[in-house]
Amino acid sequence: MPEPCPVTPIHEVFSQVRRKSIVAVSFIAAFLFLIIVRLTNEVNFPLILNCFGQTSVRWIPFSYTQRRTLRTHYGYINVKTQEPLQLDCDLCAIVSNSGQMAAQKVGIEIDQSSCIWRMNNAPTKGYEEDVGKRTTIRVVSHTSVPLLLKYPEYFFREANSTIYVIWGPFRNMRKDGNGIVYNMLKKTVDSYPSAKIYVTTEKRMSYCDAVFKEETGKDRVQSGSYLSTGWFTLILAMDACYGIHVYGMINDTYCKSEGFRKVPYHYYEPGRDECDEYFLHENAPYGGHRFITEKKVFAKWAKKHTIIFTHPNWTVS
Repeated sequence: MPEPCPVTPIHEVFSQVRRKSIVAVSFIAAFLFLIIVRLTNEVNFPLILNCFGQTSVRWIPFSYTQRRTLRTHYGYINVKTQEPLQLDCDLCAIVSNSGQMAAQKVGIEIDQSSCIWRMNNAPTKGYEEDVGKRTTIRVVSHTSVPLLLKYPEYFFREANSTIYVIWGPFRNMRKDGNGIVYNMLKKTVDSYPSAKIYVTTEKRMSYCDAVFKEETGKDRVQSGSYLSTGWFTLILAMDACYGIHVYGMINDTYCKSEGFRKVPYHYYEPGRDECDEYFLHENAPYGGHRFITEKKVFAKWAKKHTIIFTHPNWTVS
């Protein structure tokens, strides 16, 4: 006579179902976590937040400490080693020198970015609450080099991990002993051997001029224009960064809008009103920066690249 099949007690059945449920839930949770990690690594994630009204992006990519292979930028040459710049960033924070940065209190947010870009001689000491304290790259005009050399200990000893990118015309940057700015930089690296100072090549300068002509329809030289440090900063950042967050830069219509914020041209020094300075340069017959024209181009670039502008916010349609 066959033996009867054993009957599993009801409490064991519930226990098995419970274990299977826990395993299933754990699997789903792990799957969702991987999706979230993937999203936060995507370069478009800050823009997704921006679309939902989250304009103050507080985001550090998970790959912050997992650096990719550095990209090589052949238009920028190290003064000491004569090697090209190698730089690769996730989310870049570009901090404007504008008085718009005063009282913004976004320093902590800025310092969370993968790479932090500053321009010319804009200081951080004493302004950390508004602009942050870290500096990864500092893009400097040839005309601002003497301003840095007034405080060499601050710029080149205290901040010796900063990469300096100096732009300027060939006559000032030539390496045959007749380039006055290049000679200054050579002496600087002799005094501060750890300083990472790069200069733009003549070919790169011509490229930046060509971009201006292509975007505006105007020849830079014939129109009597000087490109701004912001122009050179954005061009390099678009090559080096997977996402860009620009702080404190006004758009081309800001100075004609109602109730705009009147601030000094620079956050770190009193002086001419920012909008007055913009109009003065835009209308100068010769030797002026075309700040307003450049901002129109930046808005155009923001449609094609991963760029957002805040403090004040830009609407890029």
